[in-house]
Amino acid sequence: MTLRGKKLGLLISTQPNQPNFERGLKLAEAALAAGVIVYLYCIDEAVAGVCDPRLQALKARGLHLYACAFGAQRREQPLNDLATFAGLSVVNELVAATDRFVSFN
Repeated sequence: MTLRGKKLGLLISTQPNQPNFERGLKLAEAALAAGVIVYLYCIDEAVAGVCDPRLQALKARGLHLYACAFGAQRREQPLNDLATFAGLSVVNELVAATDRFVSFN
């Protein structure tokens, strides 16, 4: 069974130094390698990881990266072009539009 062209949605809410942040990145990396279209949304503590070089490397490989604008402002993280900053309606759209949706909390 080929995964090429399938869509995977990921939500990460943990700090970049936590194991589940790393697990989310590893899943995104494996999925991209298999030809899966990957959408990743950072929320809560994970917004601090938007500038993480590992995440930015995945973005350079085709990862669609989103981050919670409210969470970033609340944690005094800059709103920049490293991710598309958006609200929770984007998470709803990702859940509805992807073949699988996984959360790392």
